[in-house]
Amino acid sequence: MAQYEWQRIAHAIEEEIRSGRIPPGGALSSITRLAETYGVADRTIRRALRDLRDRGLIETLPHKGSFVVDVLPPAEAGEEDGAAD
Repeated sequence: MAQYEWQRIAHAIEEEIRSGRIPPGGALSSITRLAETYGVADRTIRRALRDLRDRGLIETLPHKGSFVVDVLPPAEAGEEDGAAD
């Protein structure tokens, strides 16, 4: 199934969070840095971050950045935990 770029990026960041590479309380890179990393526009990163916020994985503090929440919600049904792509 085809995905929008923001969905692909949200999934990649979620994998970083769930694997512990970005720990609870850890800060995500800035929107500008993420846009450079993934080679997309700022608005694409903002949409991916909104999805992660809506799913309770991160919180965004104005003028501070986005951070992984302390207690992660369970993975959505149908996701394979630890599966390598």
